[in-house]
Amino acid sequence: MASNPCLSLVLSFFLVVRLATSTTFLSGGVFESHGSTSRSLLQAKKSCAINFESQNYTIITSQCKGPQYPPQACCQAFKEFACPFSDAINDEQSDCATTMFSYINLYGKYPPGLFALQCREGKEGLDCTDILEAKQKSRAHMPAIPSTLLLLLLAFFVFLFQFL
Repeated sequence: MASNPCLSLVLSFFLVVRLATSTTFLSGGVFESHGSTSRSLLQAKKSCAINFESQNYTIITSQCKGPQYPPQACCQAFKEFACPFSDAINDEQSDCATTMFSYINLYGKYPPGLFALQCREGKEGLDCTDILEAKQKSRAHMPAIPSTLLLLLLAFFVFLFQFL
């Protein structure tokens, strides 16, 4: 079989993109104010593809209650709610983070900045690894990991056939 460098390049590109686009952190930037003090067309954000209005907020509102707002319970509940949406929330070109916090504050009536002040885990933001792994284990259908494995196997065979 003749080697096709173009095909190898395309498959390698898709493999790298697939591995690079999955995030397991909620960046610290999601807690920052997303309002603007000046008007600019270049700063317009795209509308969020996730319908946060119809999400179930009871995971947060049932565990994060005032007047004390216990940090451990509030942050864990916030992560359980927000981590499945980490890719969308971390997208600074969209209004997903702003929209999500608007609904969290609407349904929970939380003080401004509650989660930003209480929920800090590191320089990359909140670590969603444990939450996402638990959700994947609890799913009845196949998780997304086999698709990554399939891409790796495909890339391996493409490279193998180049040298035969």
